[in-house]
Amino acid sequence: MKIAFLSSFYPLRGGIAQFNAAMYGELGKTHTVRAWNFKRQYPGILFPGKTQYVTPEDDAAPIETDRTLDTICPGSWCRTARRIAAWEPDILVMKYWMSWFAPSLGYVARRLRKKGCKVITVLDNVIPHEQRFFDKPLTRYFLRSCDGFVALSDTVRDDLLALRPDAPNILLPHPLYDHFGIKPDRTEALRRLGLDPEKKTLLFFGLIRDYKGLDILIDAFGQLPEDYQLLIAGEPYGPFDKYEKQMAALPGRDRIKAFPRYIDDAEVKDFFGAADLVVLPYRSATQSGISSIACHFEVPMVVTDVGGLRSTLGDRGTSIVVKHPDSGEIREAIEAYFADPALRGSLVEAMRLEKQRLSWSSFCRNLTDFAGALKTEKTK
Repeated sequence: MKIAFLSSFYPLRGGIAQFNAAMYGELGKTHTVRAWNFKRQYPGILFPGKTQYVTPEDDAAPIETDRTLDTICPGSWCRTARRIAAWEPDILVMKYWMSWFAPSLGYVARRLRKKGCKVITVLDNVIPHEQRFFDKPLTRYFLRSCDGFVALSDTVRDDLLALRPDAPNILLPHPLYDHFGIKPDRTEALRRLGLDPEKKTLLFFGLIRDYKGLDILIDAFGQLPEDYQLLIAGEPYGPFDKYEKQMAALPGRDRIKAFPRYIDDAEVKDFFGAADLVVLPYRSATQSGISSIACHFEVPMVVTDVGGLRSTLGDRGTSIVVKHPDSGEIREAIEAYFADPALRGSLVEAMRLEKQRLSWSSFCRNLTDFAGALKTEKTK
């Protein structure tokens, strides 16, 4: 099949671009694939991080793309649709994670469907974690523009069907990232990060946003004894000062090491190599790309029972699930983990099984089989 893939690619960076690069590479093994990219993904004034683009320090493999789509320039929507249609793909694949993209992606999708091209969207989120009044109407417009959907968790599929009950869909859990290299020796990783190899190391990794509950983990850490240390790594989307003040008030501040910045792909292995336990204290969630990295490196997790985390992680035996995003419950789960070597063994074994199940080849094969079975009608 000829597959057009419209989404975020190099030189854009972050989890979405990483997912797309892995998927693009796998699809290209058995199909003819061409990538279309954003010329401008967000206006700089609306982007909460330091930069949307790779830097010279980033270890990201370039992918050749046609950078045409500007989310705030309707003229570019027309050009993008024309260029993709001229290539005459059988399928257009897109990614959707927030309503900002609904007008531009929805327009392109409708134009391609008029040409008889099937439009499939991989849904990270249907409703954003931090909601605004325009999210649902814009998302409804987008959802009506597509032929079928891949949901990455039960929660995402439920949100999809709440807004478009007739939506053809398939549930395919997030594949495991496998491009971060081999897990390094724990002691060496801890040395490189300036941490104590004699202490139990907790890791909070990924974008730092309010709904991800870093403050809850810091409170939980303050309740733990001195043989624990906390490693925080990720780019803040908002002020980091409030977390600094919270940490400064703890007696164990010297046992917290924070890297409040974007973590380059080449560095990721050291953070997970140093970690004994990854903690995802989220207040809300659909699924988690961080859990895929943890599974790749076989580092067990403590997660909260929100969104799709129980079904995608807890029910698969790869994590300890706490009922609420509560510091006391998280502390209890952390201590229970370190007190039970048999529990650690069972979590690691479950992760090894997941690494076999959640391959990119399986994900892409299921996606293209689903797309091939869909019936499409040219839209008016």
